[in-house]
Amino acid sequence: MMRRSHRRDEEGNAVVEFSWLALLLLVPLVYVMLGVFDVQRTSYGATAATRAAGRAFIIVPAGRSEEDARARAFEAARLAMKDQGVNLTAEQLKITCTPACLEPGSTVTVELNTEVPLPLIPDALGGERPAIHITASHTEPYGNYRESKGDK
Repeated sequence: MMRRSHRRDEEGNAVVEFSWLALLLLVPLVYVMLGVFDVQRTSYGATAATRAAGRAFIIVPAGRSEEDARARAFEAARLAMKDQGVNLTAEQLKITCTPACLEPGSTVTVELNTEVPLPLIPDALGGERPAIHITASHTEPYGNYRESKGDK
């Protein structure tokens, strides 16, 4: 009696297995990379925004008020964040002066607090979207030997 071999032909299975394995490993890797890139972009923008806002605040032209300096600082920060593709709201930017604003020897501290939502998570899941919190701050000296903006 002749024995028949019941071996299956496995030709081409390696390509299929490799494709499935690559898909299963690459999808999470791509997702993690998208999240890391978003966080890095926002972090870089926040650092640049606080620095730009601090400098814009202290170089307000003579005869301008503190409100003008704050408006200039917010616009500088907004543009720096916009360069990175991130929108900035007034609530995210905080400007404090020690001991007083636009006085010789004072310092201006700009703080920015924002959140980066994780990518590709639909709102249909309900609840609040998970996010990474980003904080940046910059302190800029007004200078000891400058004229006070209040003096005319």
